Amino acid sequence: MELENIVANTVLLKAREGGCGNRKGKSKKWKQMLQFPHISLCEELRQSTEKDYNSLCERQPIGRTLFRQYCETRDELRRCVKFLDAVAEYEVSPDEKRRDGAQELLDKYFNPKSEDHVPELGEDMVHQFTQRLEEEQEPCKELFNECTKLIHDYLSVAPFADYIDSMYYNRFLQWKWLERQPVTKNTFRQYRVLGKGGFGEVCACQVRATGKMYACKKLEKKRIKKRKGESMALNEKQILEKVNSRFVVSLAYAYETKDALCLVLTLMNGGDLKFHIYHMGDAGFDENRAVFYAAELACGLEDLHRERIVYRDLKPENILLDDYGHIRISDLGLAIHVPEGQTIKGRVGTVGYMAPEVVKNERYTFSPDWWGLGCLLYEMIEGQSPFQQRKKKIKREDVERLVTEVEEEYSDKFSEEAKSLCKMLLVKVPSERLGCQGEGAVEVKAHHIFRSINFKRLKAGRLKAPFIPDPQAIYCKDVLDIEQFSTVKGVELEPKDDSFYSKVSTGSVSIPWQMEMIESECFQELNVFHTDGTVPSDLDWRGQPSPPPKQGLLQRLFGRQDCCGNCSDSDEEPTRL
Repeated sequence: MELENIVANTVLLKAREGGCGNRKGKSKKWKQMLQFPHISLCEELRQSTEKDYNSLCERQPIGRTLFRQYCETRDELRRCVKFLDAVAEYEVSPDEKRRDGAQELLDKYFNPKSEDHVPELGEDMVHQFTQRLEEEQEPCKELFNECTKLIHDYLSVAPFADYIDSMYYNRFLQWKWLERQPVTKNTFRQYRVLGKGGFGEVCACQVRATGKMYACKKLEKKRIKKRKGESMALNEKQILEKVNSRFVVSLAYAYETKDALCLVLTLMNGGDLKFHIYHMGDAGFDENRAVFYAAELACGLEDLHRERIVYRDLKPENILLDDYGHIRISDLGLAIHVPEGQTIKGRVGTVGYMAPEVVKNERYTFSPDWWGLGCLLYEMIEGQSPFQQRKKKIKREDVERLVTEVEEEYSDKFSEEAKSLCKMLLVKVPSERLGCQGEGAVEVKAHHIFRSINFKRLKAGRLKAPFIPDPQAIYCKDVLDIEQFSTVKGVELEPKDDSFYSKVSTGSVSIPWQMEMIESECFQELNVFHTDGTVPSDLDWRGQPSPPPKQGLLQRLFGRQDCCGNCSDSDEEPTRL
């Protein structure tokens, strides 16, 4: 049985490393799978796509890249884009380098004698920022916000209209056509089971076309139906689809098989915080490591709350580490949208981590999440949660009495600053709790314990994590130690259930899919234009799509036919376990 686990881990590690050869996990037929349609097949997309500058040229990664490639063809637009990139770099620069960075920006882009001068900024702006730089002892990160807005306003009018009429936008439509192709189980290779979700197993998987690794969370259709979990499953899918945060797992694909709905999510190879707190030496972390994770969690909660989503289940096993040691919040099954100007009610969460207002079944908005952050920070430092001891059975009502009535105790593991932050987050009265006094995450991030953290750099992924997982380790239970689900009996699937399934299995999610194309270098390899500026044949309206080559009788009868690329590569299949 140990052999089975070794084989499962070896196959997964090989897939994570990109397999053999230089294809980095891609199928032999990956270019066929991602073959551009002729532009004439994208007309429906052209008509239905909203012509919104922010969405097409800023939020969508491939759209942003292609718009910038278009800007490279015109000097005045190229200078604008260089300026925007320089400001973005300035905003994430270390504090001690910010003044020099600001001066360099002024000299390069505001000076009429410079070859990179951006005249769209205007002379008034030059005088205004020169004066501000002289007056401010330490320039703020937001110094050039007004300038970037001005440039975006300029780009969003005539340049954007010209881009929409260019071959670069036509190429974007081709990528959108690929993005919208059906997703099935054959889009992926499946690997070992990593753990269990509420409705089924979670396993590792790999996209055949790109080699990108993900986690596939399976929601068994019969189990959902038996537990009446349709609304919960759909809610989790819709929230995952809506949130785009470096600190929350992303939904990349949603599809269905005969027996299950499948959510394909960010693969976090570093394991969960519970594993690291309790199974990697002495329980708990040193304070610097705990504070770093708390800072990233504050950013993740800020992103969720910006979308008016309260998470409600902050605990160590729901916080996962990636390859580089950065965390993401996972398992959004209990998360819910809070309508603007309203409060919600719901006694949900995990015993020992639920806030007093949740335990008392009172109304709330986002306060339970800041309480949860306090519980988690306490547990990371102390090595046990504030209101119950690990592996010691305490009645639920006793734990809830501790949560609502008793002050937590602090050992000498806590510095005064860490103790201060925990106490401010674990205030029993929600209105007096840090994060709940009108400014949300801003209040929490302003605590003195985070003074050494540059949050702009943290959000840009520029700060190094205090712990980096071993790339050769599998941070999860052995295959045979993961308890299997029992067979669901007494439930039959009906045609009327298809309406629910279609709401969940919607295929690719735009931003993660486009990021995958760029990060896997598929975009770079396929997104080729002629150097002489002529239009490629697949973008030429005068041509028509080439018909597929005819096959001879023997080839049709006996040859292995190429398909759209969703078929399995028999010579590349991993060991199935």
